[in-house]
Amino acid sequence: MTALDWLVIAATIALVIAIGFRLSRRQGDEVDYFLGGRRLRGWPVGLSLLANQVSAISLVGAPAFIAVKANGGLRWLQYELAVPLAMAAILIVLLPLFHNSRSISIYRFLDERFGPKLRLLVTLVFLASRSLGSGVVLLATAYVTAVCLDITLLAALAAITLVTLAYTTLGGITADIYTDIIQLAILWTSALVCIFILVRLLGGFPAPLVSADPGRYAVIVSGGGAGSTFSFWPMLLGGFFLYLSYYGCDQSQAQRLLTTADRGQARRALLINGLLRFPIVASYCLIGYLLIPFLASHAAFAARIAGLPPDYIMPHFFRGFIPSGLLGFVIAGIFAASLSSLDSALNSLSAVTWNDVLLAVRPGLAGLHERKKLLLSRSLTLLWGAAAFLAALAMAGSGETVIEIVNKIGSAFYGPIAAVFIVGALAPRVRESAAILGLLAGFAANLFLWLFHGDGVSWLWWNVIGFGITAAVALVLPGRGAGASRPSLPRSSWSPQDRRAVLILAAWFAAILLLLLALHVSLAGR
Repeated sequence: MTALDWLVIAATIALVIAIGFRLSRRQGDEVDYFLGGRRLRGWPVGLSLLANQVSAISLVGAPAFIAVKANGGLRWLQYELAVPLAMAAILIVLLPLFHNSRSISIYRFLDERFGPKLRLLVTLVFLASRSLGSGVVLLATAYVTAVCLDITLLAALAAITLVTLAYTTLGGITADIYTDIIQLAILWTSALVCIFILVRLLGGFPAPLVSADPGRYAVIVSGGGAGSTFSFWPMLLGGFFLYLSYYGCDQSQAQRLLTTADRGQARRALLINGLLRFPIVASYCLIGYLLIPFLASHAAFAARIAGLPPDYIMPHFFRGFIPSGLLGFVIAGIFAASLSSLDSALNSLSAVTWNDVLLAVRPGLAGLHERKKLLLSRSLTLLWGAAAFLAALAMAGSGETVIEIVNKIGSAFYGPIAAVFIVGALAPRVRESAAILGLLAGFAANLFLWLFHGDGVSWLWWNVIGFGITAAVALVLPGRGAGASRPSLPRSSWSPQDRRAVLILAAWFAAILLLLLALHVSLAGR
């Protein structure tokens, strides 16, 4: 690390904190803090959605999964097939419900549709799962920061937490969204820098290695039964329900859709995310592809990372092969990517705690002065930042890649949560008690699979199984007669713009599938 590297990192940190401070002066109440006054346009919201999921976890975890993880490889690309399908489902079913509710929290729909008990249960699940997921994001960035800056993992975790809190606590959701765009640009550029350097070090773009594990070059992997974790059907179907819940039923992402002025802008945000995610993830996967021959031809580097957790391969590559100046830029990109994921998580955790927990327990808090509400909202953000820090400490040293850990955590909860939203939207005669029992049954099934069949049933299937059990229990239990429940919120009919967006997403799904099939045939034929 040279003075130039430190200067680039410091400038990036100063920029995001300055943006947070400037935007904090425009906030008058909790609606400004949590929803940006409901006046944001679709393109920054869409890029922010993109930056949140395509984060430091991807740049660290995806190349590690492809190059060194046991049973890993290019099959990770199959996961991206589910994204445009999930965006289309959210646009059709969920988006009208959330924009009709006009609430800070998406979980208000569950209260209006079913009742307060289900809303509180789902809220508590969100708070637990999202705080753990935030810990994984924090850990991924700390791995890179600790190695590249030659500091302890604890010091790296503390530094990242403090910087994130400094601008998120001040600027709220608007600061999060606009700094996400800057962070996405830095991160993607960093990935392209890594690709350029790897190609140069290898003396050109390499063909697949004959001596390498051929499974690493398989893009489409058939199967889906016991033990087939990363094969086509689990990644397509499990990925669909995971992304449906993550983008549509998780406050950290859906809150961004609520910041838009109308459904048209929210539709544009979903379309941007559905179309641009694949090119960015493909660039991360290309790094992993290039690392396979790089490890084979650079024995000293391979020996240096031997025995380390897979996620350490990228930090050691940065430190050993990225030139001075560019190293600071890449580290800043990783740092910025982590901030883009953490800021949304902490802001949404604060929003849900305020709107769905504190106001439910003490309704009198709604009468506080607006400035006091804003101060309380910022205090909650600080508390959740501390919780994420502790979660990261607890997960440090795991043998799994961070990209697997964060998806496992999500898969345990996402299917059942998506089911109660979909049932609430499409089955108006289901009552609250049936939905609660269905949700608990879905959670219990996934917990059982995690504890007793972790190696036999792919965690990707947990999304499908949890969704199916929750929906089935809710639909078959008694109490579906007339007047058994409150009616679903009204939904507007499809507009021509909605139909056009769905057709574009369907065409993009088909294009990605054809591209992956062609890539699979090309690599398998070498």
